[in-house]
Amino acid sequence: MNETHDVVVVGAGPVGLMLACELRLAGADVLVVERLTEPDLTIKAGAINVPTAQALYRRGLLPEIRAVQDDAFARFAEFRRRAGHSDAPIPPVRPDRRPAVGHFAGIMIDPGAIDFEDPAFAGAGPAAEVFFVPQQAIESILARRAAELDVPVRRGVDVTGLWDEGDTVTVRCGDSLVDARWVVGCDGGRSTVRKLAGFEFPGLDAEITGHQAMVEMTGTEGLQPGWNTTATGIYAHGPLPGRFLTVELDGPPADRDAPVTALELQTSLRKVSGVPVQITAVHSATRFTDNTRQVPDYRRGRVLLAGDAAHVHSPFGGQGLNLGIGDAVNLGWKLAAVVRGTAPESLVDTYSAERHPIGAWVLEWTRAQIALMRLDPRSKALRAVAAELLATPDAATEIFKRISGVLHRYDLGGTHPLVGACAPDLDLADGTRLGEHFTPGGAVLLDLTDSPALRTAAAPWSGRVRVLTTKTAEPNTLSALLVRPDGVAAWASDDTGTAGLSTALTRWFGPAA
Repeated sequence: MNETHDVVVVGAGPVGLMLACELRLAGADVLVVERLTEPDLTIKAGAINVPTAQALYRRGLLPEIRAVQDDAFARFAEFRRRAGHSDAPIPPVRPDRRPAVGHFAGIMIDPGAIDFEDPAFAGAGPAAEVFFVPQQAIESILARRAAELDVPVRRGVDVTGLWDEGDTVTVRCGDSLVDARWVVGCDGGRSTVRKLAGFEFPGLDAEITGHQAMVEMTGTEGLQPGWNTTATGIYAHGPLPGRFLTVELDGPPADRDAPVTALELQTSLRKVSGVPVQITAVHSATRFTDNTRQVPDYRRGRVLLAGDAAHVHSPFGGQGLNLGIGDAVNLGWKLAAVVRGTAPESLVDTYSAERHPIGAWVLEWTRAQIALMRLDPRSKALRAVAAELLATPDAATEIFKRISGVLHRYDLGGTHPLVGACAPDLDLADGTRLGEHFTPGGAVLLDLTDSPALRTAAAPWSGRVRVLTTKTAEPNTLSALLVRPDGVAAWASDDTGTAGLSTALTRWFGPAA
């Protein structure tokens, strides 16, 4: 008889681990399988956006990611000192510690031009202070979290077969067969699950070759920190010692799968920067392109995709990791509710409906950046215009709002402006913050008026939604707020009525008990 689980997650990167933790926290039986025998330490994303930081904060992981950022700040300071720029703020942040660093197509945004009084930044809470956290650290933190939750992670296991039989999916994991009610492919841009399940993957072919690496090198005196545009491409130096990125715009690599060598990296950095560096050791290196693709639907039968398995694009703006974590936190609680039988299967379909538009936006965002990076005279003229616009407060604020992810929201209907957006991290009268009440998972109905009618209306969902009766530390127009486990506001009211609450509870948490 085959081994059985509620869900098999294929891929133990940050997306797969985040999803597995969300599923386990919500009571699902989950197995993670990973083809690599050890975690992939290749250099990847170097920062997270606000929604990712908030997702980790809601699960009690803010102290860990803050500690990683503190260490990164210290190493960044040392890099600036060695580069002769120790007089600059490190990193450039406002006094309230909101991050103010980012770029669009390598055009740096002046933190002083950003209007942090814009309403879009309100209510982000302490998670907005944490952004300088590399992907490897996120993966390590989530691996420890999975172990704490007793999530089995089997490494060195190749998935070589997958059969969706209608009510069960059978997966060939190495030499074994595993039956699952659902399978989720979180196995990257070349996803085996995507191919075996027959998902289409339309998009645009690559036209650039990029490298990112952590190395030891000499002759770096001519390299400038930050993003730099030259006559032959774009390069970034820092923010840590030995880290650099190059972008060559004369076509994709001849062999994407070939090992990245020190000579290849040195040749690329010399070509783009014009500086005769000498690379003496390579600690981590990757080659990337702007291949841009997205599956039309994130679900096919009982097989789902998340992260790069569902969408690939260039890494500019650091959107890939964040997009995948967003997929995981959106899908986890929904899929767990379905396998536990507390919600209908149609709830799973809201995953693709909500996340696909966000993914499509990211693809367009990265395509636009490639257009501004091209070296032909017309593109250079357009880049100069874009740089002038990005120096203005209006443009700098708008672009940074998009980079930071504070504009991400779902179209859930309803008339209240909070519905579909990330719930504000309200400062509560008991000294806690709203986000702190999501550590055990589950949904929260915030009752700010001590309303018997509200509690009566929510009582049939008592096993699925916790009612939190309190007040805010500061005056607030809200009287009640229903927040899904992923932190998204599903219903809100500014009066003492309960109109629409039962409908929202049924829609997201199943029929009344």
